[in-house]
Amino acid sequence: MLEGIRILDFSQYLPGPHATLRLVDMGAEVIKVESPQGDPSRPSTNKKGDGLVFNTQNRNKKSIVLNLKEEDDRQIALNLIRDADVVLEGFRPGVVARLGISYEDVIKVKEDIIYCSLSGYGQTGPLSQLGGHDINYLSWSGTLAQFKDQTGRPVQPSTTIADFVGGISASEAILAALVKKLRTGEGSYIDLSITDTLLSLMSNHVVHESITGEEHGIPRLNNKHVCYYIYETKDGRYVSLGALEPKFWTNLCTALNKLSWIPDHFSLAEPNNPVFEELKDMFSSRTLEEWTKFAQEVDCCLAPVLETSEVHQQPLFTEREMIVEKDGIRQISTRFSPAQDIKTHSVPPGLGQHTVEFKEKYENKVY
Repeated sequence: MLEGIRILDFSQYLPGPHATLRLVDMGAEVIKVESPQGDPSRPSTNKKGDGLVFNTQNRNKKSIVLNLKEEDDRQIALNLIRDADVVLEGFRPGVVARLGISYEDVIKVKEDIIYCSLSGYGQTGPLSQLGGHDINYLSWSGTLAQFKDQTGRPVQPSTTIADFVGGISASEAILAALVKKLRTGEGSYIDLSITDTLLSLMSNHVVHESITGEEHGIPRLNNKHVCYYIYETKDGRYVSLGALEPKFWTNLCTALNKLSWIPDHFSLAEPNNPVFEELKDMFSSRTLEEWTKFAQEVDCCLAPVLETSEVHQQPLFTEREMIVEKDGIRQISTRFSPAQDIKTHSVPPGLGQHTVEFKEKYENKVY
């Protein structure tokens, strides 16, 4: 879909590289511009040699090493940009200006460039110069407060939600800018704050709180009702029930021969509710495997809570070719219906693997 589109990626770690991974999976050419030290996510963290994050987010990309503090390498970067469609950078605000590759610098050589600055808090504002990571962005946006244990303490997610949402949002914004350019011939500057993207996840919560004062979202979705709850199974595993609509709740009650539960559809998931206690006993009477089979036979919005090691075995994903294993490493597609064939993907590039190729073409080029 994006064949012929060239993207220069000056970002590192996870959010920016995930954005360009999504674009390279759509066919774009992504040139990863690294310092002589390389992306900090490169260091070895497993027996395969590459860092896990780097290995996951940088397949099918090219790597060139440039020291942007040196005039010759900075000029090569600008020459590369002349032939590019998109620039993505993930530095702290102000850094690209010191390196000579700011948007203002770039449009002098490529007026219709699409330039995306991806940062934690945006290019302006009271926090723009502060460092941050996933857990901080979740905190400022109010998102982390939606994940609490029974004591009210926020639960630290084991996946970097903010980084991935930021990357997805950046790729979305870049695609929209490419459409704009196709229609108008104009480039774009995108100031994308990861924390802003998380705030969009809070849209329902903010509206609901402003009307009702409730801090934790629409009551039907915040774990207070028997029809929308995570129940423990006989073998110590868990299933999620999301039977919000009456038809799904009725299907569940009918299949379990518990028609007396139907009027209690939105009764509270509290210890003094006999239906809640009966539901807990019911779910604890069968194993996860048994409930998984039940969930596929009874249309009641029931699903097993799977572990990472179980996901790749699911026909839900294998039949849609969303997960492919190569050289003992599983890769997940970022494209959908139909998923692209990633069986022949190239491994992440070595540091500066394509430096000679691009320097020979661009270092002495005169415009």
